[in-house]
Amino acid sequence: MPRLTIDGIETVIPQGGTVLQACESVGSEVPHFCFHSRLSIAGNCRMCLVELENAPKPIVACAFPADEGMVIHTKSDFALKAQKSTMEFLLINHPLDCPICDQGGECDLQDQAMGYGFHSSRYLDNKRAVTNKYMGPLIKTVMTRCIHCTRCVRFSTEIAGVKEMGMLNRGENAEITTYLEEALNSELSANVIDLCPVGALTSKPYAFIARPWELRKTNSVDVMDAVGSNIRVDTRGADVLRILPRLHEDVNEDWISDKTRYACDGLKQQRLDRPYVRKDGKLQSTSWLEAFTTVALAMKNLKGTQMAAIAGDIVDAESMYALKRLMNNLKCPNIDCRQDGAKVGGDIRAAYLFNTTIAGIEYADAILMVGTNPRWEAALINARIRKRWMEGQISIALIGKKVNLNYDYEHIGVGPKTLFEIMNGSHTFTKILKNAKRPMIILGMGALARSDGSAILDAARRIANDTGMFNNNQIDQKKNNIHTANWNGFNVLHTAASRVAGLDMSFLPHNNGRDVTGIIEGTKSGAVKLVYLLGADEIDSDFGDAFVIYQGHHGDRGAHIADVIFPGAAYTEKDGIYVNTEGRIQMAATATFPPGEARDDWKILRALSDIVGATIPFSTLESVRSELRAEYPTFSTIDAIQPAKWGVFGNADVMSDVPFSCTIDNFYMTDMISRASRTMSECTESFVLQRRNITGISEQMNKSVVG
Repeated sequence: MPRLTIDGIETVIPQGGTVLQACESVGSEVPHFCFHSRLSIAGNCRMCLVELENAPKPIVACAFPADEGMVIHTKSDFALKAQKSTMEFLLINHPLDCPICDQGGECDLQDQAMGYGFHSSRYLDNKRAVTNKYMGPLIKTVMTRCIHCTRCVRFSTEIAGVKEMGMLNRGENAEITTYLEEALNSELSANVIDLCPVGALTSKPYAFIARPWELRKTNSVDVMDAVGSNIRVDTRGADVLRILPRLHEDVNEDWISDKTRYACDGLKQQRLDRPYVRKDGKLQSTSWLEAFTTVALAMKNLKGTQMAAIAGDIVDAESMYALKRLMNNLKCPNIDCRQDGAKVGGDIRAAYLFNTTIAGIEYADAILMVGTNPRWEAALINARIRKRWMEGQISIALIGKKVNLNYDYEHIGVGPKTLFEIMNGSHTFTKILKNAKRPMIILGMGALARSDGSAILDAARRIANDTGMFNNNQIDQKKNNIHTANWNGFNVLHTAASRVAGLDMSFLPHNNGRDVTGIIEGTKSGAVKLVYLLGADEIDSDFGDAFVIYQGHHGDRGAHIADVIFPGAAYTEKDGIYVNTEGRIQMAATATFPPGEARDDWKILRALSDIVGATIPFSTLESVRSELRAEYPTFSTIDAIQPAKWGVFGNADVMSDVPFSCTIDNFYMTDMISRASRTMSECTESFVLQRRNITGISEQMNKSVVG
């Protein structure tokens, strides 16, 4: 490893490191714009010039390899003069619109100009002006501000996997653009806003809304999917104004999906802010006492087997646990947290986790995906798979609907028939899995949320056993982001933020209770007379003549069919525990307060339990968590992976020939919050509906040509 001297301090860095990395290792600040640790090196901005002893001119620190015996000066007169000269050139054409620029207050160029800029310009010619480009409903462009660092181009090409963005022309005529000036079609597109070091790319929905110093910043966790991305919620008063990514190497790195970032405007729309009771066929606002009393009367004289409870996809663990305790006190065995009917759950925790871990994807050398579209179901996991694919030496195959995943893969089948061939060893991909050191299988809800899901789960387990997906190979831990020395390549990719927590606390039918399908059938036959929906809005069927209680925060599908509505708090309005698809327990925090008379969900259930005579003994949120952890110790370990024991699971039943389907047909609208979002509606129009129309027209043209 090369040994260098930086500003009089001796340091050693790994072979292949750069001078800039060496400077950072000793705490010497070197200004830069184009360099980013997760992107390829470009060396465009030239801001990171430093002095290398015995060199005739300053060197570009971000692109210059560190070598043995180098002596570097970052604060010498020679280096500072080079850095200030570069800053002067960067500002030659930059407009003087800091007072109206949304990047103001968090602009790298603005900050570094304070330290390396001149008090006035020596350039007398007219400034260059560049036409703004259209990049869709999320990204606002003011391209005259662009300094051509190409961070956005490198991100879209390398991380997001879309090639619509690039730089045209050379010199003073250079421009960053989408080549056909169309919307940037990527689920991660808005990350270029965070990457842009100037105000060339800013948030269109957030334009002219607030300044950074006006906002209250709260660290929390995303619930738009099961990845559990770490986020920062920025609020002013009672309004959530924006959501930004928060660094977590093991989960989302520096990125978040566009839905995570922009669906927050749906928190203001269609909110439930008071209790409602249906009278004469219409929902009417009422008091909490009348709403509770109405439910108590509806439960009166009902047996536990005549009631049921279903937990939704973005419910916190504390609320589910409170509902489970209430149903247990009422002797109700009909509870379920699997709105989509997925055949997962049980005593074997490894049977429903993403056991490889999200960071562990980077170590796989063969991946088999079954019934999933990770680009829409978990955009950050899809980006990890692409990151591994970019490194090379990996085989990826998909069984299910053929989709564009932004990396090469082999489409080997559409349904269980191909899975069976891999299981019995007759398929060519079986050999690839067996020869791999660290093979993976990813089961999506398109394979598990169907009547033969348990048989598919059993087949996947057999494949994992037969191809060596569960082994004791030691994992290279150079990146320090793998938490187990044993490799487990069996993975279930969930789409619901609350699903793993519900399975961990066994929010499942017991004592011959009914699952979601059985509950729906029971309401049709009259066997189930009361249904409690805790944020459950993804069930397409109605519940016949059953009495329906809905507890949630939006007037969505569940509220429309309810007889009583309890207004709850959204994920930004309460402290809560969420468990992501890999089994990582994370904490969401209160960023603002619920509107009107809405309350935390566990508090509503606690109050209701008194009225119906089935008291649950919780008085504080901490008491809820204490009992949850006492009964289910898994919830005691925060933000760490707990390796799950392997076992036997699934049922060796017959698999049908029906092809696997995609459970998500619109990435931008998957829950009650995103369905209420105007921004997500615009994205649906731009990226989903228009694409479908174009595809439909193309198919019609192809048919007419063939005809």
